[in-house]
Amino acid sequence: MNWEQLFTTQRQKESVHPELKKEPDIRNSFQRDYDRIIFSGPFRRMQDKTQVFPLPGPIFVHNRLTHSMEVASVGRSLASLIGQGLCARHSFSGQVYTFYSQHLSWVIAAACLAHDIGNPPFGHSGEDAIRTFFREMPANIAAFIEQHISAEQLADLQHFEGNSMAFRILAQEQSLYNGGFNLTLTTIASMIKYPSSSLEGFSKSSGSISRKKSGYFQSEKPVFEKIARTFFLPSIEGTGSVYARHPFVFLTEAADDICYRVIDMEDAHRLNIIDKQTIFDLFLPFFSGEKDPVFDRKKIEQNLMKITSSEEQVAYIRATWINWMVHHCARFFLEKEEALLEGRLNQSLIDLFPGSLLELLQDIDQFSFQKIYQYPSSVEIELGGYTILAVLLEELLKAVFQPQLPKSQKIYRLLSWQESRLNEIHDTYLKVMFILDFVTGCTDSYAMDLYKKLRAIAY
Repeated sequence: MNWEQLFTTQRQKESVHPELKKEPDIRNSFQRDYDRIIFSGPFRRMQDKTQVFPLPGPIFVHNRLTHSMEVASVGRSLASLIGQGLCARHSFSGQVYTFYSQHLSWVIAAACLAHDIGNPPFGHSGEDAIRTFFREMPANIAAFIEQHISAEQLADLQHFEGNSMAFRILAQEQSLYNGGFNLTLTTIASMIKYPSSSLEGFSKSSGSISRKKSGYFQSEKPVFEKIARTFFLPSIEGTGSVYARHPFVFLTEAADDICYRVIDMEDAHRLNIIDKQTIFDLFLPFFSGEKDPVFDRKKIEQNLMKITSSEEQVAYIRATWINWMVHHCARFFLEKEEALLEGRLNQSLIDLFPGSLLELLQDIDQFSFQKIYQYPSSVEIELGGYTILAVLLEELLKAVFQPQLPKSQKIYRLLSWQESRLNEIHDTYLKVMFILDFVTGCTDSYAMDLYKKLRAIAY
C-alpha cells in the first residue's frame, strides 16, 4: 500500500441524479459523506440507543448519538495532525497534498460518526443477545434456517457483529433506508476494523488484529472485496478472505478508544457512582514526567484548584486527557508508517503506549469493568435486552417463515411499510438479514414497546 492509493472519491455506485453534478458544490466528497450520515434516519435513531447507562433519566448521560459525535470530533483532530505530519514528511502535490492536508480529517470524522450505526438497542449486550438467540434458537426456526443457508451465512448470525451491521447499512444500494448512503469507498474502508468474514473472524488466537472479530456479512461480500481491490489491501497469509486493515481504520479506532475510556467515567461521576478524586487518581498520573509544558502535571493541578465545580473539574480533566492522547496517538501512527503500509501492524494505537502508560490504561479498563459496566442499572438494561431481542427475533422470524398463519399476518402488518420489499425476497438468508435490519434499527423505546405488544403486556 502507499498513501497515493489509499483514497478515492469513487462512490459505490454512480449518482442516480447525474444532472446535480453540474451544480457547484461547496463541499468536498468526504464532507458530503459526513452530511449524508448525520442527516440519516439510522444516525438519528442512535439518540434513543443506550451507550452504558439507561435512557432517559433526570441526569444527562451519553447515548450512542452523542458518543458518536464526540468520537467524530476527536477523530477529526487526530486525522488533522496525521495529515499535517504526512505532508511535512513527504513531497505530496496536487490532489494527494489536498487530500492529506484538508480532506483526511473529514474522512475520519465521517467514519467515526458511523462506527456505532449498526449496533442494536440495549447497550453492549445487544450483540450478545442476537448471537445467543441464533445459537439457541427454537427448534422449528433452527431446522428451517440451517436447512436453507450455508455455513458462512450461519456464522453471520451466530457471530453477529455490530461492525458488520454498520458496514451492511452503509454498503447496501437498496435498504430499509431509502436507497442507501452511497458513500465514498474511502469513508467505508476507514471503518472496517476487522476485514474478515464471520467464519474466519473471532479468532483472537491467530494473533491477527483483522481476525479479532468480523467486519462484513456474506450479503455484502462483493462490496467488501471491491474495497479490498480498490485500496490494494494485502491478504493475510493462510486465510481465505482476510485482509490487512486500511491504515485509516487505526484512526477511527483510536478516536473511539480515547472517548469511551474517559466519557464513561464522566457519566459515572454525574450519576454519583464514582467521585472526582477517583477520576483524578486514574487520569492525572498520565501527565507525570510530561516534558510538554501544556501537559505539565503541576500546572494541570493548579488549574484544577481554580475550578469550583466538581463537574467542571472532571470536564477539564477529560478535555486535557483527550488532547494528550490525540497527540500521542498521532505520533505512534507516524512512527509506525512502514508497518501500516505493509499491513503488519497488529496492535491498536492505544496498545502502542509504553509499559507504565499502558498499565495506566489497563487500570482504567479494569476499574470501568468492575465499577461502571457492572453497575446494577447497566446490568439491568442489558439483561432486559436479552429477553426483548429474543422475543422480537422469534416472533418476526416465525411470521416470515410461516406467513400463512393468522398471527403471522398480523405481525406482517407491523412491517407494512416494507411488506412489499419483504415479499420480493425469496432467499432464506436474505429474509433473516432483513429481519436483523429491522431489529437492530429499533431504538430502545421502540423495541420495548413492540415487545410489550407482542407479549400482551401493553396496548
